[in-house]
Amino acid sequence: MKLSHLAETLIGSEIIKLAAEVKEKQAKGEKIYNFTIGDFDPKVFPIPVEFEQEIITAYKEHLTNYPPADGIAELRKAVGDFIAEREGLTYDPAKEIVISCGGRPIIYATFRTIVDRGEKIVYATPSWNNNHYTHFLEAEHVVLETKAENDFMPTAAELKPLLKGATLLALCSPQNPTGTAFHKQQLEEICDLVIAENKSRGANEKPLYIMFDQMYWVLTFGETHHYNPVQLRPELKEYTIFIDGMSKAFAATGVRVGWALGPAHVIGKMKAILSHVGAWSPMAEQKAAARYLVQKENVDKYLQHFKGEIEERLVKIYEGFDALKKAGHPVEAIAPQAAIYLTVKLDLAGKTAADGTVLQDQAAVTSYILNEAKLALVPFYAFGAAKNSPWYRLSVGTCVKQEIPEMFEKLKAALEKLK
Repeated sequence: MKLSHLAETLIGSEIIKLAAEVKEKQAKGEKIYNFTIGDFDPKVFPIPVEFEQEIITAYKEHLTNYPPADGIAELRKAVGDFIAEREGLTYDPAKEIVISCGGRPIIYATFRTIVDRGEKIVYATPSWNNNHYTHFLEAEHVVLETKAENDFMPTAAELKPLLKGATLLALCSPQNPTGTAFHKQQLEEICDLVIAENKSRGANEKPLYIMFDQMYWVLTFGETHHYNPVQLRPELKEYTIFIDGMSKAFAATGVRVGWALGPAHVIGKMKAILSHVGAWSPMAEQKAAARYLVQKENVDKYLQHFKGEIEERLVKIYEGFDALKKAGHPVEAIAPQAAIYLTVKLDLAGKTAADGTVLQDQAAVTSYILNEAKLALVPFYAFGAAKNSPWYRLSVGTCVKQEIPEMFEKLKAALEKLK
């Protein structure tokens, strides 16, 4: 039966497809080391105890009615204070902050508010869902495929020829799926490009906006620091919309509290769109988040422990891949920088398995590693990269530390069977 052009042409999620295959194997009793999902196992990474208690308290107070479409005032203020204190950004809670049920609705609202059909959206690959949101709008995809030598982050030199006439530049740092982040100079150079592009436009032309997804910004490790466009170039405040929230910073993906920060004229229209979509965060969770975010000591304590646990897993797995590389296997990893992801390389296409099967392409490599090593990873082509890219996202959100050595034993054995 015929459906809308959008429905007929929308590509399904490769990650969901892979997750279904993993679940099927697990249902049959197979032990799978599942590093696919950009989520947390609550048994491994629970939300903060104080936050959990505030949620329970809010429900006991019967806070179950509709919240305001833009979020309760108490939470918008708490978010404003949290961002001002920890990131040095100042936004008016009444006009420049909107609350939603996680990041997806506010990303959609950002695209919808800024971009018209046929206009150019510039984004890099691999990246999360920019291709699908651009498709939703029937906008023009202007795609930059990033390079491993730049940690899969876009550079100003690569973006410069793409920005003329574009309406939106979608950036993410720390980035999903790579777990890498912009260096200060990298981002400064991109900011200067946007400023120059906007200065070149006439008074009646739509400016070039930046959507800056910083959902993982508190999760940086080692020498990595988080930088954002407005911090580096304050004049970009009028053109930058931040995507942020509780989901990744506090292992609270299912709690559904996200927010956007941006210029009042953009946020005001986003509020209107979200009011019609009904994508608000539940009242009780909003009240709980408002009460928790101001508990500075508890927040600091949680983040210190949480970040330490994530970093330990990322470092151990990175060291495991590095050891395999030094042993002569065609694998590689980028040292951990941020988020809950490790970028790893499995350069196995063209090799022959023990049963004589040739791994013809990267899809065959993914299946081989899943079936032989019981290791589930998401290939970068699920994030818009080329189909022959040998790079993968490895997520530690469900990783049990004690299982890392046995996972590498199985991976090593699978690699040794290849010729």
